[in-house]
Amino acid sequence: MFVQEISPFHLAFPVDDLEASRKFYGGTLGCREGRSSEQWIDFDLFGHQIVAHLKPRDEPTGKAIENRVDGHDVPVPHFGVVLKWRDWEALAERLKAEGIQFVIEPYIRFEGQVGEQATMFFLDPSGNALEFKAFKDPTQIFAK
Repeated sequence: MFVQEISPFHLAFPVDDLEASRKFYGGTLGCREGRSSEQWIDFDLFGHQIVAHLKPRDEPTGKAIENRVDGHDVPVPHFGVVLKWRDWEALAERLKAEGIQFVIEPYIRFEGQVGEQATMFFLDPSGNALEFKAFKDPTQIFAK
């Protein structure tokens, strides 16, 4: 079932450089900054609260893996937002213009099938994987 009105999610994630994160999330992605300290920064990611928490580089993290989806190696874990189609297109163009290196270039996944969607993957300065997507038919977000 597709829900028009949803509650914002909250996600806290590790970063190894708060200023690089501020520049990337605030500048490149255009996220409004909320509260912050010397250890973390809140961002408004399309209406959702994400929090970049400082984690020194020498602290171990979970091992990233990749899963094969539609012929591409999708990084796991990852996070992002499902956007409206036109907003996804605008973001993809802005990221290309900024010279973002994509893990998976913007493309249409499952074309002509149930769940057809535009998707792209890229990394933040700390190596966190992000996916932004849009569904051709938003009512198919959970379709089988």
